[in-house]
Amino acid sequence: MSTSLSPADSEAFADQVRTFLAANTTVGKGRNINAARDFQGRLAGAGLAGIPYPSEYGGAGLTLEHEKVFRQVAQEFPMMTGELVISHGMCLPVLNEFGTDEQKRKYMPDNIAARTIWCQMFSEPGAGSDVASLQMRAERDGDEWILNGQKVWTTLAHVSDYGIVIARTDPDQPKHAGISMFIVDLRTDGVEIRPIHQIDGGSHFNEVFFTDVRVPAADLLGEMNNGWRQATAMLMYERVAIGSIGAGKVAQPMYDMLVKWARQSGVIDDAVVRDELMQMYIMESTKSMVAMRSRAEMKAGKAPGPGGSLGKLYSSIIARRFRAIAQNIAGPASVAWEGTDSAEELLSSTMLNSLQAGIAGGTDEIQRNIIGDRVLGLPRDIAVDRDVAFKDLRVSTQR
Repeated sequence: MSTSLSPADSEAFADQVRTFLAANTTVGKGRNINAARDFQGRLAGAGLAGIPYPSEYGGAGLTLEHEKVFRQVAQEFPMMTGELVISHGMCLPVLNEFGTDEQKRKYMPDNIAARTIWCQMFSEPGAGSDVASLQMRAERDGDEWILNGQKVWTTLAHVSDYGIVIARTDPDQPKHAGISMFIVDLRTDGVEIRPIHQIDGGSHFNEVFFTDVRVPAADLLGEMNNGWRQATAMLMYERVAIGSIGAGKVAQPMYDMLVKWARQSGVIDDAVVRDELMQMYIMESTKSMVAMRSRAEMKAGKAPGPGGSLGKLYSSIIARRFRAIAQNIAGPASVAWEGTDSAEELLSSTMLNSLQAGIAGGTDEIQRNIIGDRVLGLPRDIAVDRDVAFKDLRVSTQR
């Protein structure tokens, strides 16, 4: 299938997308999971969901050029699928890359149409930045695997139907080996999900406990004991997804929000404030261009690489700068609101949620390490445990 569109076809598709979005988007629904499900279902019904994925797997069977056009047009409208970033930006491409034909036919159509929601289950109490220290174990029992262990900081597990889980299947191998990836139905007996309550009033994150959870052998995703390679690929997709949200064109959403508040607060003409606003404008413009480059590389057929950490890290830096400027401009309204003032609530929730930017999806320190040794080619940190069996290591909570 051609990956290019004629100008006429591109414009016709853009008009189709614009007509759909004009009729189906609503301001303020971007963080509502039920609204996201409903919108995605309508998107699928219109043949606009899973644009580059094959139709036999529930996609639209179109090209990456169509997806680019969709992203460009979508930036003109409220974002309706913010709660599906993990399900669609991380789990879906991993299913597509590593799943068997049977798995893709079984799981991808419902994922694409949001009839099911998926989450990523990597972090553990003793394995955060060093995910390879994970202790959750999976043991084979006939036609099933039995999973035992705990995951934590699992985004949206409490509203998800499935999780993509990594667990240790061979502790006799070094910690980066002997790991496998599984598809887990979160309604299975033995799965306990406990939401973590956040400062902004939400419960996006969860602790998840697995006690003798039985998973069909057919739901091993990818190669046994090669889960670290698959997990690394998923992390790359994650960083591209986080770092390139809305990457259809150059945009400055945080700048726009700050300008609004600067006008409302009567400080728009202050020279220092104007300088800060322009810094935000420049940073967001640069991030957009980096994100567009990442998307262009994927459009050209390249799998996400370590360069995705650039966008992820820069998103965190922008979030930190946004916090400082918002506090200066809006004062108390930047961290608290009263009543039903949607503008104050949007600013405050953006402010409070920005605190997770330097942690979620990999800490800033991890991103800098990746950029240093895998993008810039600087020497890697010394690893003394590279050839030591995991069972012989003193890592995380293992003693």
